[in-house]
Amino acid sequence: MDKTVLIVQARMGSKRLPGKSLLPLCGEPMLGRILERLKRCVLADEIVLAIPSNSMDDPLACLARRYGVGLYRGSEDDVLGRYYHAARQNKASTIVRFPADNPVPEPSEIDRIIEHHKELPIRGFSSNLSPFWSSAYPDGIGAEVFDTDILEYAYINNHKPCQREHVHLNFFDYSLEKPINSTQCPVSTIPCPTNFRRPDLILDVNTQDQYRYISELYESLYPLNPFFSITDIINWHDSRALH
Repeated sequence: MDKTVLIVQARMGSKRLPGKSLLPLCGEPMLGRILERLKRCVLADEIVLAIPSNSMDDPLACLARRYGVGLYRGSEDDVLGRYYHAARQNKASTIVRFPADNPVPEPSEIDRIIEHHKELPIRGFSSNLSPFWSSAYPDGIGAEVFDTDILEYAYINNHKPCQREHVHLNFFDYSLEKPINSTQCPVSTIPCPTNFRRPDLILDVNTQDQYRYISELYESLYPLNPFFSITDIINWHDSRALH
C-alpha cells in the first residue's frame, strides 16, 4: 500500500520568533489554522504533527489532539531524524513535508504536487513550496514530496548539522536552485497556475512584521470565508498595497 503521510514540523523554540506556532490568527493558534487548512488536502492519507519532546512543546501536542491529527515527538535539532521516525511510526511510503511557519497552505496545490510526484517514472524530490526554476509560485503555499526510501538514505548517510536541521538540504538547495545529487535524487517542480503566478509574494512567518501582515490577512479574509484561497490573498494583498 502506498500510504501518503503529510508531516508538519513545528516547535516552540524558534530562534527568530519564539512561540510563533501559538500566535493567534482570528482567535485560534497559527498552527491550528494551518492544520485546519491542511485537513482539506484530498491526497494525504494522514496528517502527523512532528514536534520536539521538550516540555515547552506540550501545548503543540495538545493542539494535535484537538485537531485530530497524529503526533510524533523526537529531537528538536535533528529534524531529519524527526521526519524519518515520524514516517516509520506511521508506516509512510510517501512523505509530504510542510513547515509550520507557512500559515496559508493551499490544499489544492499540495494535492497537485503529490499527484505530480506519484506520476513520475523515477521519484525523487518534488516541490512547489518555494518558487524555483521559473515555477513562479508564491512562497509558502505548497509542499515538498519524497519517498521514505530516499529519506532513509539521507537519515543514515548525511550527518552535516545543516542537513540534520534542514530536511530539504539533503535533496535540494533553494538558494542555489541546485539538486544535491540529481543522479541519486532527481528534483522536479510544476508550473504555478497562471492566475496566481506571484513569486514576489512571501507568505511565511519568521518575524514580527510578517506575523502582523498574516494576522491582518486573516482578520480581513477569514470571517468572510474560512476557506479563502490564494487568489483571495492576492486580491487582498494588491488592494492593501494601493492604500
